[in-house]
This record gives sequence, structure tokens and C-alpha cells, in this order.
Amino acid sequence: MGCEGYGAIARVYDKLNAEIDYETWAEFVERCFDRFLPTRPELVLDLACGTGSMTLPLARRGYDMIGVDGSAEMLAEAYARAEEIPGILWLLQDMRSFELYGTVGAITCCLDSLNYLLTLPDLQRCFACVHNYLDPNGLFLFDMNTPYKFQNVYGNNAYILEDELVWDEGGPTEERAAVFCGWQNHFDPATRICDFDLSLFEELENGSYRRSDEHQQERCYSMEEIRAALEAAHLELLGVWSDWQFSPVTETTERWYFCARAIKP
Repeated sequence: MGCEGYGAIARVYDKLNAEIDYETWAEFVERCFDRFLPTRPELVLDLACGTGSMTLPLARRGYDMIGVDGSAEMLAEAYARAEEIPGILWLLQDMRSFELYGTVGAITCCLDSLNYLLTLPDLQRCFACVHNYLDPNGLFLFDMNTPYKFQNVYGNNAYILEDELVWDEGGPTEERAAVFCGWQNHFDPATRICDFDLSLFEELENGSYRRSDEHQQERCYSMEEIRAALEAAHLELLGVWSDWQFSPVTETTERWYFCARAIKP
């Protein structure tokens, strides 16, 4: 795996990804349900669920949800966020070998989580697990970063992300604190591995800063590799798009959105 638990950034992960509209993404998921299923599923697994950013919107839409993630820190954040939504099952498991109590009607896997699988056998093992725990004709909805993004957006570029945390939000002692994240990329075209070195600075209540460092890696997969891995796992590719409006893929698409169906006897 190309991530060692998100320990440093679990607490501020949602702040650093605040621009992602998960409600609209959840609408896209439901449009796929309506397009490719006779009826919407009742039980849905959010694989590599992180802090529950997709799990919670789907739960609020009435689906029985399971969230699986390999990071205890991220699941702790998800559990805290889900306090007002009872009944979600959170499981600390590896996405390459997860186990459920039965099958589900659909599986989502969002925000390039599958790119953190650094070898093709790992991706194939994950797809095999997905197939195993999907109902016959159940849907697998996932996205992956494209070769264009690895080469032209990540590359060897550096970024600075910043936002504010809120302590005691809504209370009489509300205070704001700065969060800065320095993000350095290095993409190796030969191995197709991109290394991310993150340095996170969180302002503390006394005005000092706490620094945390984290190293992550993602693998760039070709469309041909993904299609072949799906086929080997008996997952029929129903479509791939460049956005949540079902737009066709282009040479400059940065994220592929896939929908596949489990083929079972």
C-alpha cells in the first residue's frame, strides 16, 4: 500500500479537501444506480471510506452503509462525524483482503484510493474481493487518477495548502487556528510511482505550531491495465467518464470515473 495510515493528516483531512462536493458526487452515484440497476440497492459498502465523506451523504439518503478503511485514525474521524447517523458499520480492514458478513448491492471507492495500490496484483486482489462481496449484477463505482494527471499535475511539482481549523465550533469560546500543508511530488515515469512528501503545520492554542511529516505513494495505471483487471475479476465495465455529468473521457481528463457490474452465475 502507498499510505501508512494517514496518521499525520487524519484530523485535518476534510479541511484540506474542502473543495470536493461530496453531495454532488453522491448524486452521481445515485444516477448510476438508476441508470444501471432495476432498483436502488439497500446495502452499500464504501471501500477506503476515510473520514466517511461519501459514507455519510449516502447514509443520509437512506442507504444502509458499511465503511471499510485501513487507517484507524481516519475511521476514528468518521465515527465522530457519524454521531447523528446511527447504524453505520465501520470496519478496520485492508482493501485488498476485506471480509464482510454477506454481499452488498453496490460498492463505492472514492478519491483515487485505488491508486494507493502500488502493484497490479494488489489491484487485482482488490477487484476480486469486490466481486466476491457484490450481489449478482451489483455495481462497483470507483475513480482513479489518470496518466495525464500524474505527468502534468503531480509531476515534480510542489503545492502549499492552507485552511483554518475551528476549536469548540459554535460555542462561546470559538477560536480559529491555521493549518499549512507543504506538498512535494516526485513522479517516476519508469516505475509509474509518484511519491508525495507532506509536511503539516497545525497552530496550537498557545500560538505555537506542531509539525507532522508523512510520506505517501500512488501508482499510475493505464486504462488498458484497469480494464484487464476488471475483466479478470469478472467485473463488466459499464462506462467510464471524466466527470459527474457523464462527459466522455479526453486526453486531458485528470480523473476517470468508472462503473462496473459483477457478473456471477
